[in-house]
Amino acid sequence: MSNVLPDLPYAYDALEPYISRQIMELHHKKHHQTYVNALNAAESAYAQASTPKERIALQAALKFNGGGHINHSLFWKNLAPSAAVGKGTGGELQEGPLKEAIIAAFGSLDNLKKEFNTATLGIQGSGWGWLGYNTSTRRLEIATTPNQDPLLHLVPIIGVDIWEHAFYLQYLNVKADYLAAIWSVINFQEAEKRLVEGAAPKL
Repeated sequence: MSNVLPDLPYAYDALEPYISRQIMELHHKKHHQTYVNALNAAESAYAQASTPKERIALQAALKFNGGGHINHSLFWKNLAPSAAVGKGTGGELQEGPLKEAIIAAFGSLDNLKKEFNTATLGIQGSGWGWLGYNTSTRRLEIATTPNQDPLLHLVPIIGVDIWEHAFYLQYLNVKADYLAAIWSVINFQEAEKRLVEGAAPKL
């Protein structure tokens, strides 16, 4: 079954002024669609490959484009119109399991933001910043992945795209401003849902 570009759960301009309509349209319609198209092509080629050498040669394309599709599909749900400008609930962390887990791991939401942004700014080149849940320690952790590598060793709770296409048209080369702004449109309700599901005992 072919992979498809998921619809956004909001309008392209719904995240303004923190993320512009132009960025969202290009990011979703062009960049994510390219990953989907390339992943489908790589999967088709893999299915038709007749030798191990041919299949091995396709691994890089599968990893890169598959990761791009996985990461972006999570990223869109990761965002919501901002409560700060009266558009929605983005940026609001309510009382509940996620807030409790954040305080337990980082002391406060402000400390999480500071540590997350510092780690994500440390990425050389392109990649992703993550807040993930460690099922062994049962605690939240900050992690980064290069390029389009998905987060595999933790349950992804919040992921932030630090590729230039995610921010350059609005924030130019000032990644710190983009990372400061994006917290105003983080969908903490969706993040809490992932945490609860990730922390639930597996039967």
